[in-house]
Amino acid sequence: MSRVARWDLPGPPGRVSLHKPLVPETRGLIHEAALRSMKRSAYLINSARGPVVDQGAPIRGLQESWIAGAGLDVYDPELLPRGSPLLSMNNVVLSPHMAAHTDETLLRMAMVGTDVLAVIEGRPPEFPMPAPR
Repeated sequence: MSRVARWDLPGPPGRVSLHKPLVPETRGLIHEAALRSMKRSAYLINSARGPVVDQGAPIRGLQESWIAGAGLDVYDPELLPRGSPLLSMNNVVLSPHMAAHTDETLLRMAMVGTDVLAVIEGRPPEFPMPAPR
């Protein structure tokens, strides 16, 4: 992985949806040059981690119409400051870091919590992980 300066595609992308973990190689992966290389009708969707996107780049890109819109579930910093321009833009959809909150993930989180409590209380876990092979 490297910072995106140009897309290895037949043409500029119309949508970019991010699902990368935050590791040193992905920090700032989407930056100003990447957004400027997208179609003006493009949308950026980030449900990965906030710092995968240079937070200033989509703000400038949306204000200056380099891209048409954005859907952001994560931010850098994680809580947007009250004065963030993203909060008042009509071409942005913001969600409170809940993209992974499906019925299945919520059930699995409850199962983990149940097992943590059981182990703390000296009982065996109800949903143990299989031993590694």
